Amino acid sequence: MTLTEFPDVIQGSDEWHDQRRGIITASVVGQLITPKTRKPAANDQSRGLTAQLVAERITGHTDPTYVGDDMLRGIEEELTARDLYAKVYDRQVRQVGFLLRKEETWQLGYSPDGLVGEDGLIEVKSRRSKLHLRTILASEVPVEFMAQCQAGLLVSGREWLDFISYSGGMPMWHKRVFPDPEWQEAIVAVAERFEVSAAEMTADYLAKTVGLPVTERTTEMEMTI
Repeated sequence: MTLTEFPDVIQGSDEWHDQRRGIITASVVGQLITPKTRKPAANDQSRGLTAQLVAERITGHTDPTYVGDDMLRGIEEELTARDLYAKVYDRQVRQVGFLLRKEETWQLGYSPDGLVGEDGLIEVKSRRSKLHLRTILASEVPVEFMAQCQAGLLVSGREWLDFISYSGGMPMWHKRVFPDPEWQEAIVAVAERFEVSAAEMTADYLAKTVGLPVTERTTEMEMTI
């Protein structure tokens, strides 16, 4: 196992996109798993993600992502939540841009919201008030985030992760998550399956594009009218 840390890469920067291009990351691995059964998903979403990542490998290009109001708010509130967590619980939280774990048959990336001491992580979610309310009342980490949390633990090798739900104007809530062997086995299974599919799709693409006209990429600036 090889774990590479990119401490100086700023999340969201071009360098950050370069490191995660064509790689399954913790933030998207849940799209490849059926939460209830933890079996590999076979639906439009999983097929679309696979095609997107393979296309990134082939082209060396990452398509731009639309940044909406929720995402902009989330960027700001995640910083606030991290600082509040460190202050209230008197814990050292270190920022790192990206982590990449490589194995012989699979690889997985993770962009942690913070490394806590030598053993822990934090995963912060800035949420609308109604969703934050539901999380507090349920007192459980929402299932849609569990794959990301478990992938983060798997990549980093850390002992625990504090999941933080934050909504400005309401109390911050967090719950500790520990490695779950069943979840992590499911994550490894889909990561291995993806590498096989990626190799097959790439070979098929290369064979079917022999002799086709070569084109040049038009930049986003050139596309603006």
